[in-house]
Amino acid sequence: MDSAPVEHLVVMGVSGTGKSSVGRGLAARLDRPFVEGDDLHPEPNVAKMSSGVALTDDDRWPWLEAVRDAMTAQARAGRSTVVACSALRRVYRATLTAAEGRVRFVLLDVPPDLLRRRVAARSGHWMPPTLLESQLALLERLQADEDGVSVEVRGDVGATVADALRLLGVRAERTEPAHRHP
Repeated sequence: MDSAPVEHLVVMGVSGTGKSSVGRGLAARLDRPFVEGDDLHPEPNVAKMSSGVALTDDDRWPWLEAVRDAMTAQARAGRSTVVACSALRRVYRATLTAAEGRVRFVLLDVPPDLLRRRVAARSGHWMPPTLLESQLALLERLQADEDGVSVEVRGDVGATVADALRLLGVRAERTEPAHRHP
């Protein structure tokens, strides 16, 4: 078991920002497990979003608690993690910070026009492009008293990962080749 303090990095933002790609890149560079928050959505949430209906807070609480609990389970095993989770509102992030260990946020900042193009171009994802606007309206940027950084996404996953590590002041355990966002 690792004797270093447990730290979770939550890669956050609206649909299409590259949370999963950047999260996997950070996890690889930091040699940490990666938790895909989308995989923890209850089936009714997935069905609702797949049909183009935005989630309510009542829909989100069990999911956010599942993400928090996944981080806590990793912490109890002595592992720091990287998690992809939209965490759009401050109150949602407060739920996540209740996990055991330090929870830090990495907000992926992508211009809305680029987001719209990315979401429209992707295939095989259950989140339809029509829900992007509701997510943009809901997004509350990180505040000065929240533990995290905002990272401008420039299109290259490797560069975004490197920028996140630099802004967080975290040293990578290993290197990984750069990848492109879809």
